[in-house]
Amino acid sequence: MTVPESPQAALATANRILAREGVLDAFGHVSVRHPTDPTRFYLARSLAPELVTEADILEFDLASQPVGPCDVALYSERVIHGGIYQVRPDVNAICHHHAPAVLPFCLADLTLRVVTQLGATIGKQVPLWDQRTEFGATNHLVTRADEAASLARCLGTNGIVLMKRHGATVVGSSLRELAFRSIYSCRDAELQLRARSYGPIDSFTDDEIDLAGKFPEATLSRAWNYWCARLPSGA
Repeated sequence: MTVPESPQAALATANRILAREGVLDAFGHVSVRHPTDPTRFYLARSLAPELVTEADILEFDLASQPVGPCDVALYSERVIHGGIYQVRPDVNAICHHHAPAVLPFCLADLTLRVVTQLGATIGKQVPLWDQRTEFGATNHLVTRADEAASLARCLGTNGIVLMKRHGATVVGSSLRELAFRSIYSCRDAELQLRARSYGPIDSFTDDEIDLAGKFPEATLSRAWNYWCARLPSGA
C-alpha cells in the first residue's frame, strides 16, 4: 500500500516544481494549510525555493508566527500567507512570486486576460493591489499584518492578485491547483505579451472562461506528475 505523502513533503515538492517551471527563482515562497487544523499552515524557512526540502518546512499560526521555538531565518513576507488564510477558508495553498512573465502587467497599463484554454485557470478578474495607495512610500515588501490584510481584501474571492511594481500572489484549494494556476497564468501572460507584437489580442469571454476553467483532479494530477518527472533526479 502506498503511504500518503505528508503535507510537508508535498510542499517541498511544490517549491521545487515552481522553481523548475520558472515561477520562482531565488525569491518567492509557497505555503499549504494544515490538513486538520485550519488555524495553522506550513511554510519553509527563508530559503531559495529550489533548495527547499521536507526538513526545511515549519508550522505557523494565522498570525504568521512559528509554532514552537525557532532559531532559523524566516521569510519577511510570510504575513501574506497568514493574512489570506484568515479571510479565505476555501484557500489551502498560496504562492507569492515575481515571475518575469507577469511583472509587465504589474508595471505597465496592461490587463492580464485569458487567451488560452489552460489559462482559464486565471479566472474572469485579476485585481491589482497598489501598496502605495494605503501605505505611501514603502520598500514594497509586505511585512506588516495591516498590509497583508489590505492585500487579502483586494484579492477578494479571486484566484490571483497582481501587486503593483512587485509581483503576484496566487491561491488555490490545494497544492496541485495552486501549482497549475501559478504556472499556467505565467504561460498565458507570456503568450499574451508575445501576441501583442502581431496585433490585437482575441481573449476569452466570461462565458468561455466559465466553460474552460473547470479543471478536474485528474487534470491537475496529470500536470503535477509531469512537473514532478521534470525535477532533477533525486530532487
